[in-house]
Amino acid sequence: MIRELVFIVSGYLMGGILFARLAAALLRRPNVVEGSEDGNPGTANAFQYGGALCGVITLLGDLNKGFWPLYFYQKSGGNFDARPLLSALVLMAPVWGHAFPAQFHFQGGKGIAVTFGCLLGLCLATDTPLKALAFFFLFFSLVLRVSPNFYRTGITYLCALAAILLLPCPTGVRLGFLGLTAAVLLRLHLSPEKREKLRIRFLWLEGRLPWAR
Repeated sequence: MIRELVFIVSGYLMGGILFARLAAALLRRPNVVEGSEDGNPGTANAFQYGGALCGVITLLGDLNKGFWPLYFYQKSGGNFDARPLLSALVLMAPVWGHAFPAQFHFQGGKGIAVTFGCLLGLCLATDTPLKALAFFFLFFSLVLRVSPNFYRTGITYLCALAAILLLPCPTGVRLGFLGLTAAVLLRLHLSPEKREKLRIRFLWLEGRLPWAR
């Protein structure tokens, strides 16, 4: 139990390191967060408002702060079947830390890159969540194209969650993905970005599908 508590706390604190803000300060890019439309301290805004180097630093930082807590937890003997509830908290902690960091008055980012970092670290136990999330992001970006990003992200996480609940996975992983999905959806709900109308298109065909009109 002590091992799980250590990784829950350390994962949350690592998640709260907002690399978009650090990179922006290092490179003197003041508008990465405050100048963006949604105020999200994440990878997309780092690239868009801070440039390529700022974006790369943010992406690598966010991936790593999700990866290492999960990697070392498993290397230290952590098991997602033996302690499902506590191990689920280990899995979701970096995402909650990124989305709601105490040191930034709980105003964080959406947690997409951090999620992928967590799922990469989780591959020692299972790669099903990583494959599911990547598949649905690609599917809703390239095949059944959902826009804007606000809706695509929410739909992607919900579909990936459904797949993970249906496919063989350790109980702790299922609960953990449920928890991190809740963090992402809550941050999306609280985002100040303008809610544009949902648009769904098939491949590159013009015109919206009937149910998205």
